[in-house]
Amino acid sequence: MGLSSSSIFGIFLGLLTGVIWLWLAISGTISGFLGLLGLTGILVTIINVLVALVGFLAFLIFGLYVFKRAWHYSRD
Repeated sequence: MGLSSSSIFGIFLGLLTGVIWLWLAISGTISGFLGLLGLTGILVTIINVLVALVGFLAFLIFGLYVFKRAWHYSRD
């Protein structure tokens, strides 16, 4: 019993979301936005690191699922 096409699409969206979060954290967009809200200092750094960590973990986890699905379909 395999995954349905909607769950594969959901896994891909999770991978894409992780990539976007990671890109926003690395590019400084989140720091700039938090600066506009009036937040400064170590709080912005902590939030930026947490967003980057969540994005990286989502990228790894959902990327693994996409790779496993692609590997499974290529072996059949």
